[in-house]
Amino acid sequence: MAGGLLKQKDLFRSAALKLESPLAERLRPRSVEEFVGQQQIMAPEKLVGRLLGHRRLQSLIFWGPPGCGKTTLARLIAQDSEAYLINLSAVTAGVKDVRAAVDEARQQQSTHGRGTILFVDEIHRFNKAQQDLLLPYVEDGTVTFIGATTENPSFEVIPPLLSRAPVVVLEPLSDGELGVILSRALQDAEMGLGGLNVEIDEEALRYLIQESKGDARLALNGLEIAALTTPPNPEGQRQVNLQSMADAIQKKPLIYDKGGEEHYNLISALHKSLRGSDPDAALYWLARMLAAGEDPLYIARRMVRFASEDVGLADPRALMVAVAAQQAFHLMGRPEGDLALAEAAVYMATAPKSNALYEAYGKARQQVEEKGNLPVPMEFRNAPTELMRQLGYGRDYRYPHDYPEGHVPLSYLPEGIENVRFYMPTNRGYEATLRERLKQWRQGVNAAKRKVQSAEQENPQAADSPATPSIKPVDETFD
Repeated sequence: MAGGLLKQKDLFRSAALKLESPLAERLRPRSVEEFVGQQQIMAPEKLVGRLLGHRRLQSLIFWGPPGCGKTTLARLIAQDSEAYLINLSAVTAGVKDVRAAVDEARQQQSTHGRGTILFVDEIHRFNKAQQDLLLPYVEDGTVTFIGATTENPSFEVIPPLLSRAPVVVLEPLSDGELGVILSRALQDAEMGLGGLNVEIDEEALRYLIQESKGDARLALNGLEIAALTTPPNPEGQRQVNLQSMADAIQKKPLIYDKGGEEHYNLISALHKSLRGSDPDAALYWLARMLAAGEDPLYIARRMVRFASEDVGLADPRALMVAVAAQQAFHLMGRPEGDLALAEAAVYMATAPKSNALYEAYGKARQQVEEKGNLPVPMEFRNAPTELMRQLGYGRDYRYPHDYPEGHVPLSYLPEGIENVRFYMPTNRGYEATLRERLKQWRQGVNAAKRKVQSAEQENPQAADSPATPSIKPVDETFD
């Protein structure tokens, strides 16, 4: 079976006693007392702590970064509850392997009277059909399902399985917790490196912990490589310094899945940093995304969107800067083009902010959806033919450029919504100028309306005259 079936009695020692196994495998905790970290779930009053304390079986999904203890926890739960453990890797296992595991679980129940934990590592690699196959056996208790994943289960695991297996969130290990694990590895003469007489500089140890970023497996692998590749001195000591450690450990790739949660987390952090006017944070999140392999043109497109949505007409140049950054990157590529994106990010972060344009367009769309196809007022219609002119298309239209101020006090909206106002400029940046200008124009429209109404009252017959201008009142307030 892909992934293999591991019998409980051989669970820990079988791999550990093979000294050719990696140090991280040999040093897996063999009891709950040896487990380091994750107190937010392991404390006696927390979920996993309660399950271990009462030796109860419960389907679970462990979600956390690499090297934080997901697999070890599953094994410890199986050991503590005296359950039979079947270990599958979703990378290699298929439907046939799941069926074989279910058969094995039934045999264990009928022969030995004990329950079975089916542990599926990298559960996010199972497709929907494979996950669906698990449901009836989890539902009827044939197996207790424990899944492990580095990906957000809400994206990768089907809802019916999520409803049967609560998600338990594991965190990266702290620097102190990694220090405890590494110290144990250096002292353990049976399974660790205690027999090699390893001395590690404080600077090298600090570097290893820093570069491991909470990943115990990475830390132990780096320590093992550094120890084994450092020759002993005449006194028999293997003195691991910063240089040998740097040679042994490669920098951990930034966790990033372009289609998964971290992608959306990082772009959200960048967007919110820009909106919050924090250029330092904006540069950091931009650098994070670029270092992790994000498509730079995707970032450029998001900043173009930001320029219209969050800066708007408070600084009309923001859109030009964003588009210019996209074009500059397209012209130069990496790494030179990265600086154009950085320039745009800082400009967006430090620009005055306004979402008035975004809100205005949303209101206009809502009116279109609610009111449907309102007719265009006759004076604003195009009149390319004689028939249209005879029907009154374009009649009484007043050309703004024929007037001294280039403005005619009219409402150009269709009848029924002529008093609706969509755009409400703020008093920030260039919008303060627009605010004052629109206020004057709207006051002019209402003054013209009052003048027409006064004339109609003095001469009622003029109200029916086709020469009477159609002037609609508008709301001239901004508060």
